[in-house]
Amino acid sequence: MPVNEPLLRKILLAIAVLGLAAGFATHFQLGMENLADSIWAFASAPVIAALALSIVRDLWAGRFGVDAIALVSMSAALWLGEDLAAIVVAIMYMGGNVLEDYARGRAQSDLKALTDRSPRIAHRRRGEILESISIESVSVGDDLMVRAGEVLPVDGVLLDDDTRIDESAITGEPFLKACKQGDAVRSGTVNAGEMFHMRATAVAAESTYAGIVRMVEAAQTAKAPFIRMADRFALVLLPLTLIVAAAAWHVSGDPVRALAVLVVATPCPLILAAPIAFIAGVSRAARQGVLMKGSTALEALAKVRTAIFDKTGTLTHGGAQLIEMQIAPGRDEDELLSLLGSLEQASHHVLASAIVALAGNRGLTLTRPDSVCEHRGSGLIGTISGIRVSAGSRSLILAASAPPAWAERVVSRYQGHPVLVVYMAVEGRLAAVLVLGDGLRADAVSAVTRLRNAGVRRSIMLTGDDADAANRIAATLPLDLVVADASPADKVAVVSAESSKAATMMVGDGINDAPALAMATVGVAMGARGATASSEAADVVVLTDSLGAVATAVEIASRTTMIARQSIVAGIGLSALAMIAAAFGFLSPVSGALLQEAIDVAVILNALRALGDHGKRKMGYQ
Repeated sequence: MPVNEPLLRKILLAIAVLGLAAGFATHFQLGMENLADSIWAFASAPVIAALALSIVRDLWAGRFGVDAIALVSMSAALWLGEDLAAIVVAIMYMGGNVLEDYARGRAQSDLKALTDRSPRIAHRRRGEILESISIESVSVGDDLMVRAGEVLPVDGVLLDDDTRIDESAITGEPFLKACKQGDAVRSGTVNAGEMFHMRATAVAAESTYAGIVRMVEAAQTAKAPFIRMADRFALVLLPLTLIVAAAAWHVSGDPVRALAVLVVATPCPLILAAPIAFIAGVSRAARQGVLMKGSTALEALAKVRTAIFDKTGTLTHGGAQLIEMQIAPGRDEDELLSLLGSLEQASHHVLASAIVALAGNRGLTLTRPDSVCEHRGSGLIGTISGIRVSAGSRSLILAASAPPAWAERVVSRYQGHPVLVVYMAVEGRLAAVLVLGDGLRADAVSAVTRLRNAGVRRSIMLTGDDADAANRIAATLPLDLVVADASPADKVAVVSAESSKAATMMVGDGINDAPALAMATVGVAMGARGATASSEAADVVVLTDSLGAVATAVEIASRTTMIARQSIVAGIGLSALAMIAAAFGFLSPVSGALLQEAIDVAVILNALRALGDHGKRKMGYQ
């Protein structure tokens, strides 16, 4: 049966604290000094024994740390008859470990919440039979029922007319998402409406939430190069401490001074600060809907100086978006959009879906269209509440007639651009012209600007689209370079070249851009639309449909690394000063232990600042 180490540390701390209290009572109330010393020594023994076993276990596994200083200092205190110093060091050492357990638990709480809520059961319908099965038994194509309040077990598509989904646990988005029949739904989200049916499109292991859990596990176990460097540097501290202690003993002739030096070096803030700060940073990013593959990805993100963006689905929405709507004089835009959205409900064209969604997002009422005639590739003609409405190409709506001046101006403005123009007529008269295209994300400009403020010196668009489409989008962005007409091989070459000059971040959809994501120093996948979360190519996955989350991730990474460095430099510096003071006799072993514990507490509390929102306004967190 595995040992519950956090519980064991709490028990050992309790024994040491009770031993200290019992010893003081025996010493001051009963006047039995020898018995008090024996109680302190006896209460210190379990801590010393547990620490010795831990060190042996670590050595057997090929690890070595500065916990050995604590063992040496407590053993030396008992050997020199400084039993009070031994029990104080035992309390301070175990207290530091318990505090570290608490801090680590707080830092990991958001990550643990993700894994704890993993779906385990699915309700599968076969004919008239409804059976509850493990999610591992779900196959693609299964008809699943999801009850109100349940976590969706796998990725799928909605079979019922509509529902509302709570995606806050994986995206950080607090608002419910309205879904309609045919929409994709993701595992790990919650049914916030009534019971509905869905069809599985992926097995459990390949669904969104399984990918999230894998990344969370990686985040909790992987060590950043920064932390590994800290571990190696910590190895220098033990021999250095022994040298300083021996020198203090040799010069003063007092072995208690050597003991005081050992005590103030126990334990090392270097070991405590870095892991807690990085786990806190990864946890903070998870709350913002950004998953990182451990501390390594976070540290690398903090070093990024070049950002490369795919265009479609990254800088843009990746679908048909309304760029501009020009209406005839005297017409009402919402009224026209309501009529157009009502008509387009009868079509399965991708533009129709975009127009219907636009009308729905504005809260407009849509009416069932009548007598609809669809001209394939040209448009629709139908009746909405007795009003004849037509929408489509110029030839369908205007035939050979020239458009009026107000319409000609908007059409001319987009001449040569990769956009689609939809003409709309009401009762045979041109009423509106809509320009649709792959629109720029609303937060794209601010995201690129925030990245520059966070230290990213160079921003590049890298796309397989033609130059005209790329330049139209790039014209409004603060970019340093646009590379268009790029094949997957070209993308890899560009990313490789940029990575050789500086730490580079590639932001893409995680599917078509997988080779480029893998080549970059840090690959960031925009995974809000599904399976990207399970992409092995990405180091970071953005679960919310926002480019601003990429900037937030870089800001969090930079702040976390800064806090880790602050903690380490301050902790080591203060410990070094304390060692010098102890060597010169200004600190006793007991006061040194108390001082070192204060240093450790300060270091841990500072590292936990990576969890918080300090500087939110300045850094632009959403």
